[in-house]
Amino acid sequence: MLIIFDVDGTLVDSQNLIYAAQCATFEAHGLPVPSREKVLSLVGLSLTPTFEALVGKDGPVAELDATYRKLFNQVLSDPAHHEPLFPAVTQTLTSLAARPDVTLGVATGKSVRGIMRVIEQHGWTGLFSTIQTADTHPSKPHPSMLETAIAETGMDKSRCFFVGDTSYDMSMAVSAGITGIGVDWGYHPVASLREAGASRIISAMEDLLALQA
Repeated sequence: MLIIFDVDGTLVDSQNLIYAAQCATFEAHGLPVPSREKVLSLVGLSLTPTFEALVGKDGPVAELDATYRKLFNQVLSDPAHHEPLFPAVTQTLTSLAARPDVTLGVATGKSVRGIMRVIEQHGWTGLFSTIQTADTHPSKPHPSMLETAIAETGMDKSRCFFVGDTSYDMSMAVSAGITGIGVDWGYHPVASLREAGASRIISAMEDLLALQA
C-alpha cells in the first residue's frame, strides 16, 4: 500500500510563513497585498500559477516569482513564522512507515530544497520512499507527481492513496486514478474536497492507522 502525502496544510501548518512571504513580495513591488484568504486558497499550486491567479497572466508573474524565492528564506529565519506540525503527524508517519505493508511518499508544491528542509527539521529522514516536488513536475492538479510516485514504487493504483487538504490535491488523485483522502484541518473547506473527488475525509492523522488496501 502506497500512501502519498501533500505537505503544506496537511502535515505542516505553513500558513503564517507563506502569507508573510507573499506580503513581503507584494510590498517589495509596491503592489496591493492580497488577502490572507486568497493566498491560502492557492496553497498547493506552484508559484507561477499562484501569481497568475493573484495578478493575472499579464501581470508581473515572473518578477513576483523571483522576488518570492529571494525573500522566502529571509522570512523563514523569523521565529514568528515557523511551520508547526499538525497534531500527531510524526507519530503517525513513523507508525505507518514501520508497517511492512506500507510505503510512504510525498507530492508537494514545495521545491526539493523546501521539502528536504522540512524532512531534516522534523527527523523524517528515510520515511519517504518517493519524493515528488514542483521543481520537476507541472503544478497540481496535473497528475504527474502521483504518476511518477506510483511508477517509482511499482505499486498498483488500487493500493494507492493521496492525502491532502485542498481541492487541487483531490483533483490530482482523481486524475491519477487513485483514492483521494481529504483532511479537515487544512486550507480548503471540506465541501470543496468532496466536490473535487475526495473518497473520504479524516479529522485526525491517527485515522490513517486503520487504513487498509
